[in-house]
Amino acid sequence: MECCSQNSQEPCCQVEAVVTVDERGQMLLPKEIRDRAGMQPGDKLALVSWGQDEGIACLALIRVDKLSSMVKKMLGPIFKEMK
Repeated sequence: MECCSQNSQEPCCQVEAVVTVDERGQMLLPKEIRDRAGMQPGDKLALVSWGQDEGIACLALIRVDKLSSMVKKMLGPIFKEMK
């Protein structure tokens, strides 16, 4: 079964939009994407890169509040075992 099928409960990775980098290096995230992500002015996003062949193959934006909870969930049990 495809990860992005409508009946799938699995996380899905797909192209949401195509954006353009302007002359100042800025990009505009479409309003529909910001709304679906629950993004508000002032929200903090972590930019995560995945390198390949001496360059960057993928960039991902992760809400800092979600990233923090993901790190706690992954590392919390490890730190408890170290005590």
